[in-house]
Amino acid sequence: MANIKSAKKRILVNRTKADRNKAIRSGVKTAIKKVYTAVEANDKEAAAAALLNATSVIDKAATKGVYHKNYASRKVSRLSKAVNQMA
Repeated sequence: MANIKSAKKRILVNRTKADRNKAIRSGVKTAIKKVYTAVEANDKEAAAAALLNATSVIDKAATKGVYHKNYASRKVSRLSKAVNQMA
């Protein structure tokens, strides 16, 4: 355990940021899962709505620095492709 005050603070701050990032990542995974579930069910309306929500959530995560912008862009691209290729 750290003895220096600044080191103790760093531990607390890092824990807080890790929890925040974990929550954001979890939200992104859930949004992505909803899109793929709608695609599997062949529900075009639900897939389009889920895609809109997922795109927003992914972009916010990238803005906050949880994900790299290229990673976020790739995820959005793959989701859009999946929705657009529906029958």
